Amino acid sequence: MNTKLYIGNLSFDTSETDLRATCEQHGLVTDIHFPIDRSTNRPRGFAFVTMENTEGMKKAISAMNGKPLDGRLLKVNEAVPRDDRPTFSGGAGGRSQSRY
Repeated sequence: MNTKLYIGNLSFDTSETDLRATCEQHGLVTDIHFPIDRSTNRPRGFAFVTMENTEGMKKAISAMNGKPLDGRLLKVNEAVPRDDRPTFSGGAGGRSQSRY
C-alpha cells in the first residue's frame, strides 16, 4: 500500500529538517526525497515524503494541504508512481519543444 506523499510549492528556504518536523506531527516519517536542481544546486520546490503507514499519510494530507510553510501554501497529496501517471500529448508530434 502506498504511503508516499508528494509535497509541492515548497519555499526554497524550507530545509529537509523543517519538512520532516512538519510531517512528523502527523505520523512517523521513514524517508524524504528532496530533489535538487543540478544547474542551480537549489531545491526544486517539491519533495516526496514516505510515512510509516497510510493513517499517517492521510492525516498529513488533510492537515497540511493548503496550509502555509515558510510563507508558501503547500500542495500535499498521495504520490502517484511514474508508471501510473497519464501520458500527455504536447502537440509537438513526439518532438521536444524548445523553451524560451
